[in-house]
Amino acid sequence: MEKFRERLKELRLEKHLSQHQLAKQVGYGQASIAQWETGARTPSAAVIVALTKFYGCTAGYLLGLED
Repeated sequence: MEKFRERLKELRLEKHLSQHQLAKQVGYGQASIAQWETGARTPSAAVIVALTKFYGCTAGYLLGLED
């Protein structure tokens, strides 16, 4: 999940969003965003789907399975 952490933060920063702003957009708490970015928690499939819809990318990209 190392690549997921990196890509999640990278995509968030590209859109100039704080963790709090991203959390509001995808319907999760800011603490959850922080934990996913640090690797303290692993996101569920529902989270991955919400993030891919928001960012317009594939789950494979977000998870680091494709470039």
